[in-house]
Amino acid sequence: MKIMERSYKSWLMPPATVALAFAGTLTMVLAPAPVLQAQTFSLLHQFKAGPLGDSPWAGPVLDSMGNLFGTAFTDGAHFGGTVYKLSTAGKLTALYNFTGLKGDGQDPYYGSLLGDSRGNFYGSTIGGGVHDQFCTLGCGTVYKVGLSGKETVLHAFTNTGEDGNNPNAGVVQDSSGNVYGTTISGGTFQSGIVFKVTPGGKETVFYSFTGGNDGGIPQAGLVVDSEGNLYGTTGAGGAGFSGTVFKLDPSGVETVLYAFTGATDGGYPAAGVILDSAGNLYGTTQFGGAYGFGTVFEVSPSGTETVLYSFTGGADGSHPQFANLVRDQAGNLYGTTPEGGAHHVGVVFNVDTNGVETVLHTFHHFDGSWPGGTLALDSKGNLYGTTFYGGAYGGGVIFKIAP
Repeated sequence: MKIMERSYKSWLMPPATVALAFAGTLTMVLAPAPVLQAQTFSLLHQFKAGPLGDSPWAGPVLDSMGNLFGTAFTDGAHFGGTVYKLSTAGKLTALYNFTGLKGDGQDPYYGSLLGDSRGNFYGSTIGGGVHDQFCTLGCGTVYKVGLSGKETVLHAFTNTGEDGNNPNAGVVQDSSGNVYGTTISGGTFQSGIVFKVTPGGKETVFYSFTGGNDGGIPQAGLVVDSEGNLYGTTGAGGAGFSGTVFKLDPSGVETVLYAFTGATDGGYPAAGVILDSAGNLYGTTQFGGAYGFGTVFEVSPSGTETVLYSFTGGADGSHPQFANLVRDQAGNLYGTTPEGGAHHVGVVFNVDTNGVETVLHTFHHFDGSWPGGTLALDSKGNLYGTTFYGGAYGGGVIFKIAP
């Protein structure tokens, strides 16, 4: 994978080596292929090496005018990645070019941007910021970028004391303007943290994972409810050693809502969860399920887990990783897998309220490959997303799927 060209640490990729051995024993299991529905697929932009950035892991977000904003992991004017804007006319511009040298951050990974009502966007970079012997490419940052292109580093992780390092994912914001997110390492037990950054830029460790029953290595971002509770996943730890779904109350007390076993219930979630109005959580696991290729799951407020769909590893997709699900008003779920599909380079899928999966698009390399980011869904039912590879220049694409 291209990501491995940058040597952050082995935990950049999920703890898949053990689980792959488990999944490999199930590759011969056969299951019916899903029915492929006709959708209108179009390419909005094709990335290539250069000053506008390359290889977007993160999915885009929409503003009220229909413009798309996102991040490219590599290249840009200083080869540290970019924050970009794609206008409704199809013009891509780089709002900000990360340098990785001035403490501003480097290599925004797979977390989508968070926009506020003033036109600011918040995100994280997995590298840049403070450099030390453990963070040779930097320990990562939390930043804010305005529409004018001005960037402000809200916090640069240090890998010292209880502070975390190398945030993988995006951030969320509460009603007071505080920003919350996760790092995959660091903290008191070196198993990752949940952090809080105030509007004034003061960072505190909101929770430090032990790597035990409470979970460890949180690879995904968080979701916040109206009462200020935070919900997320860990890619490791838990009673079943296969990751968890957790809740943090406003005082920072953690409750493990569900601990995966790595069997038919799924295991090793790399994506976060989303929340419905009834308090149910929805997400994906990379492994486990009926066939070993991952699941779409639901966890109730009381902690009951239901597998809504098990991927077969064939035309329906395989090993959903970093992309959070999105949910429409009817309760249908949409997501991506970077593997599987008819051409083995990923799919966009829908799982309806009856647990029936439909492949909305199968990638072919020339139209993109490895869709790794969270989709954006507009009021008309259009889906927008990115791929890390593929397209005419091999640097990934921004795509649209119309219903």
